[in-house]
Amino acid sequence: MAKSEIKGFAKLAKEQSLYPQEAPDMIRKVSNQLELGIPKETSHQENRVSLKPEAVSVLVNSGHKVLVESGAGAKAHFTDNEYSESGATISDDTNKVFASELLLKIEPPTLKEIELLQPGGTLISAFQGGNQSAKFIDGLNRKRTTAIGYEFMEDKTSGLPLVRAMSEIAGSTVLLIAGEYLSSPNDGQGVILGGVTGVPPTKVIILGAGTVSEYAARAAIGLGVDIGIFDNHIYKLRRIKQALGHQIYTSTLDNALLLKSLKTADVLIGALRPEKGRHQSVVTEEMVQAMKPGAVIIDVSIDQGGCVETSELTSHKNPVFSKHEVIHYCVPNIASRVARTASIAISNILTPIIQRVGDEGGIDEMIYLNNWFMRGVYTYRGSLTNLDLAKKFNLGYKDLYLLMAARF
Repeated sequence: MAKSEIKGFAKLAKEQSLYPQEAPDMIRKVSNQLELGIPKETSHQENRVSLKPEAVSVLVNSGHKVLVESGAGAKAHFTDNEYSESGATISDDTNKVFASELLLKIEPPTLKEIELLQPGGTLISAFQGGNQSAKFIDGLNRKRTTAIGYEFMEDKTSGLPLVRAMSEIAGSTVLLIAGEYLSSPNDGQGVILGGVTGVPPTKVIILGAGTVSEYAARAAIGLGVDIGIFDNHIYKLRRIKQALGHQIYTSTLDNALLLKSLKTADVLIGALRPEKGRHQSVVTEEMVQAMKPGAVIIDVSIDQGGCVETSELTSHKNPVFSKHEVIHYCVPNIASRVARTASIAISNILTPIIQRVGDEGGIDEMIYLNNWFMRGVYTYRGSLTNLDLAKKFNLGYKDLYLLMAARF
């Protein structure tokens, strides 16, 4: 080949038109900025807040906007100034806060508050099934709200992180409450919770073998209490014995054995979780009548309907009542007694989830890409997506997997 021809081919090879050209693909434009609203809780029972100031700082530094209603953190001893210095905008306008793209609450909104929600927006809060009705679901669906419940939110291991955190706090707190109401100034039996040299220990019966029971039992063991745990799931009883590392009395929920134990019990802690949306009332009024005068019942599961027949909702201001000479403590949100600790725990769980929502490009993308997050959704853009709730309230149900597949 001639020398001139080689030069010619080299020249042609350098022409841009002969090189493969990369064409930009059509991709979905993702906006990772979220508008978060933190309202002030209106329930007289509620003292917690969903995000601590340090968490707000992390989210603002990630490019998100946070609107905090004035006084939202006051009961947990977080000031407006702390939130402001963390980058949040403080507002006295409740309507403006509720109109945020993503609203973070503790208590579920009231029917009036639902009307303030942004149409098509997102709500993350507790659901509290024992206190809800079909009207609540209908209200969210009219607003086409994507609602995510604390009780349903899972993590990658299929655990319930928010439920567990609040259960740990409730279990650690419940023995302090029992000791308080066993004392003479509160018309209790006048006995110490635990045991001292030469005096028989107090007896505590715990219904359920979940997280509340585990942490209540840990506290009781430290005090030297005589403990009995009842649950119908053998694997749970086995797990809690292994977790505690102590040889404690356990039993299935046998009515005859339970009645025999309650007759000599000083404290009954009801910590049974509802199964398939239905609560279990396993302690009858006759069993309560058989208990010692001045004994204490603490029904931790009262927010889901309770597991003691004589239980009635009480509040932090009026936490107890007496029936058949037995003291009943039935406050639905025990964790709110220690509002600052509980708020920090909630914030530590929600903050990385919200950051992940921003990274994925929004709530819809987060739901679509993460099955563990999807399971926390109970209403989605006008449809009820939780089968247990649909059965409980006799409402229509749509499979969220199918809704998301159709959308994308």
